[in-house]
This record gives sequence, C-alpha cells and structure tokens, in this order.
Amino acid sequence: MADFDNDVFMSADDNQNEQPSIMVPVDDLDTVSTDSPHTVDELAQELATIRQSAKKIAIIGSRNLPITHQQMIETLATALVMQGNTIITSGGSSGTNAAAIRGAMKANPDKLKVILPQTIGQQPSDVQNQLIGVPNIVEHADRAMMTLADASRVCNREIIDDCNQLICFLSHTSKTLHNAVQYAEEGHKVITVFYLD
Repeated sequence: MADFDNDVFMSADDNQNEQPSIMVPVDDLDTVSTDSPHTVDELAQELATIRQSAKKIAIIGSRNLPITHQQMIETLATALVMQGNTIITSGGSSGTNAAAIRGAMKANPDKLKVILPQTIGQQPSDVQNQLIGVPNIVEHADRAMMTLADASRVCNREIIDDCNQLICFLSHTSKTLHNAVQYAEEGHKVITVFYLD
C-alpha cells in the first residue's frame, strides 16, 4: 500500500473550513422590471428560435459593399440554406441583398424568398435579370406610387415580420437599416449586426 502525505489529504471537516466564501453585492444583480411581465416568455421564445433546426433568416443590408464582403455574404447565405434554413431578402443589383440571392440560389432556390419594395417592373433591368429563376417573389403593386425609399422601409418591416432571425450588414450612418434593426428588436427577433465601418 502506498504512503500518502497527510498534508495533501484533509478530512471533510477541514476542507469545509478552508473553502473561501464569495460575496456578491446585491446592488449589482440584474433585476427584472415589474413593468415587463412577459420578459421570461420573450427570452423563452428567443431561445426556442435559436434552437430551431430550420429557421427563416432575413439578410438585409447596404448596397455599397466591397466585393470581398459580397463574397462573404454569398457564402453565408449558401451555408445557411444548406443547413435547411430559408433566406428572406429584397431585390438588389449589388450589395447585401444581391449577394444573399446569389448564395441562396446556389444552394436551393426553393429556400429563397425575395420580397420586393414594389413590382418587378419597377426594378432596374439588372435586378430583373437577377430575379430570373427565383421561384418565390413577392411583389407590391400597392406601393407603386410610393417613393423607393418609403417602399423600402415598409419592405424591410415586412421582411422582418416574416423571419425568425435577422442578419444585417450596415454602416453606423445608415438610418434606414438602423431603424430596421430597432424594429426587429421590438419584435424580439434574434439579431446579428455586422458594421462595415
């Protein structure tokens, strides 16, 4: 039988006496406001969304992106669709939305939903060309008389309402996209924001 050093092993009573105590100031604890009784329900809903195996993920963002960022978004969209997710975005001849469309189309066109701010006919010809072969396009003839900026704001909200999760690529000066992110927060969506500046 091996010899054991008595200093290495302590009795249970000695061990309890040696453990340091940790003091946590009560003032530093996070509290749940009584004004928001649904906080626990909202957190449970967000956790359930994260755990879903297949989600509806909105990808929106800036039109002014370097090609390297566009390639990254395209790869991300492809990977998300290959995992069984549906990508929701809007039209765009360049930038975030165009990259998301290209990426989703590579993986599975049936897992792509494009919501346009107005109609296909009101889109520039390069956007119309990009949408050829997209099976799920939502048009809005009722917004034909709106300015593109106003129609785009409404479109972003529609995209966010339809998704479980939002991924947004924007700069700090992009007011429209910041408003979209805030709207998603109010709707308790899971949000990932990438700042480009």
